Amino acid sequence: MAQPCGKFPRVDTLEELVERDREHDCDGLGPHHICVKVAAVARLPSRFGVFHIVAFWNNRDGKEHIAMVHGDVMGAENVPTRLHSECLTGDVMGSLRCDCRDQLEVAMQKIGAHERGVVLYMRQEGRGIGLINKVRAYALQDQGLDTVDANVALGFKDDERDYEVAGHMVASLNVGSIRLMTNNPKKVDALTQLGVKVSDRIPHVIPANEWNRFYLETKASRSGHQISFDGETHRSEQNDPVIIEGQG
Repeated sequence: MAQPCGKFPRVDTLEELVERDREHDCDGLGPHHICVKVAAVARLPSRFGVFHIVAFWNNRDGKEHIAMVHGDVMGAENVPTRLHSECLTGDVMGSLRCDCRDQLEVAMQKIGAHERGVVLYMRQEGRGIGLINKVRAYALQDQGLDTVDANVALGFKDDERDYEVAGHMVASLNVGSIRLMTNNPKKVDALTQLGVKVSDRIPHVIPANEWNRFYLETKASRSGHQISFDGETHRSEQNDPVIIEGQG
């Protein structure tokens, strides 16, 4: 995989990444010359398995993005990886307007069951428009607009996210290549353009509910997500129920 700042010095453990990056300074990745440092690493047991939480500093947005790392990913190829954008309403509050919480929890569960894997948790609330504007977009959706038209009405693009920080995070973890868990081909394209080797796409479709079906249909019809609703209730990968260990 192309490295944003030359070849990183090889280290043996995640914890050593902090010392490796202490004086790190590079020309940056992508058009905005993103430089990322591993700032802290700790063990984080969870209901989905034992992970390490890796916290990153970057010179772009001042936000504290993290990676949840399961197993030994450094130098590994074909690492199952989920790139998840923060969703306070879904991830924390359990909103049924989106599929974000289910996508996060199912990704954590599946990666926790693998030998290794990574969940990149990116602080890009509301597809990059922030929480206040996201709530404003919800209000417009309550009046009948879909998610795309609501964002446009507020003066934003359909999707304001970029993945330069995420691309550098993958490089910082010394991951050779990833199998990206996503329904969004734009994520695959964006990471590939940043030098991340995406060896495969793993579908990550969550069954719709009565509150988010229109949202998911809009993602498919207007944002290019690979979710089908024509002539079938769910795709084959939607058949498994969302079951989180320890919850009943």
